[in-house]
Amino acid sequence: MTVDRMVLVIAGAFILVSLALSQIHSPYWLYFTAFVGANLMQSGFTRWCLMAIILRKLGVRQGTTFG
Repeated sequence: MTVDRMVLVIAGAFILVSLALSQIHSPYWLYFTAFVGANLMQSGFTRWCLMAIILRKLGVRQGTTFG
């Protein structure tokens, strides 16, 4: 699995977990959902993603999106 695909999987998991936590624990978890969504949008425009940098440093194979 490449960095690009892992970023999408991790972001999707964060969103689903935070949505579940907002229903179970506190609606303030929706702020985390908004944060993840904003970061996805930002990385779409700038091609810069902190999670991609972390995954690359952990040795995950480079994809084509995040240079």
